[in-house]
Amino acid sequence: MDVKQEAMRMHEEWRGKIEVCSRVEVKDSKALSLAYTPGVAEPCLAIQKDPEKSFSLTRRWNMVAVITDGSAILGLGNIGPEAGMPVMEGKCVLFKEFAGVDAFPLCIKTQDVDELVRTIYLLSGSFGGINLEDISAPRCFEVERRLKELCDIPVFHDDQHGTAIIVGAAVLNALKVVHKDISKIRCVINGAGSAGIAIAKHLMRLGLKDLILCDKFGIICEDMENLNPAHQEMSQVTNREHLHGELKDALKGADLFIGVSGPGVLKPDMIKAMAENPIVFPMANPVPEIMPDEALKAGAAVVGTGRSDFPNQINNVLAFPGIFRGALDVRARDINDEMKLAASKALANLVPAEELSSEYILPKAFDPRVGKAVAKAVAEAARKSGVARI
Repeated sequence: MDVKQEAMRMHEEWRGKIEVCSRVEVKDSKALSLAYTPGVAEPCLAIQKDPEKSFSLTRRWNMVAVITDGSAILGLGNIGPEAGMPVMEGKCVLFKEFAGVDAFPLCIKTQDVDELVRTIYLLSGSFGGINLEDISAPRCFEVERRLKELCDIPVFHDDQHGTAIIVGAAVLNALKVVHKDISKIRCVINGAGSAGIAIAKHLMRLGLKDLILCDKFGIICEDMENLNPAHQEMSQVTNREHLHGELKDALKGADLFIGVSGPGVLKPDMIKAMAENPIVFPMANPVPEIMPDEALKAGAAVVGTGRSDFPNQINNVLAFPGIFRGALDVRARDINDEMKLAASKALANLVPAEELSSEYILPKAFDPRVGKAVAKAVAEAARKSGVARI
């Protein structure tokens, strides 16, 4: 039985991967009076006077909503909110298993930006954080931006920022392996959707200066027609040499390739045309832009993918549980750039210099240090940047 068949069988057996469990035993009338009426009126009135008490008198302090509209589920595309539920449940399992965060899946039956924003905002008072998931670009940018303006709790689109944080950590350590400086390399990102743009912005905050974005139409540059607002913004700060052409043209002399696009688009000859000791991260799932063995044969010095069956898996589970744990622990109003940078550096630092190698640039997903290290770094950055409330 292959993994697809076994996963289907197990989902039928599980009938859902999460459940609600009571933290209170109600076995007599006194317990009933304390947990429910009449006793529950007291915390209700206390929260009415001070809504902040909802974090100390309810489970809100540890609750995250995992929300999708079903428009970009994994690599399956726009399959709808109900079909996205297994993924959202799985995400909730990872929150609990890796960081002790209670997460609840919400699959919303609209892909209208206004309706989505309004619905999520109206629900936000029940949660300590919002994890947006599998919402297609470019709508995801506007949804997140507007919610961050409206909500006083963290709103985090994991497809963007979780991916960027892990890539950031991987790049920092891969550059140590090949003895290059992030400020002096050229990076090419193929795929200019939500993940690609977030990765680009995050790497630039880490010190990257020379960056080229590519999509299916080729190198993104300022004079391209019909750029969406996100691409237009990026065209102002990337490709400063105003190169034109395709991916193969962008990669000539480049030090780093990051793929968040599709299978097979990176060819061995393109890697051979890159700079000496190039870093190659083909992260399309389940089939990467080039298979790792091909990339290594073509001359790549360090290779990382999104897959668990090859070294250097670039997996969001290294980031989002600890990020929310840290944000919730200090009751942060936001997950800002300082917190994201701190998360990348914390992850990179978990690989000791003496153990760092071309096949070990990131800690493993099941390394028990990961969640705690990320949470601590994120909490400290939240306090230093002024978004922590406790």
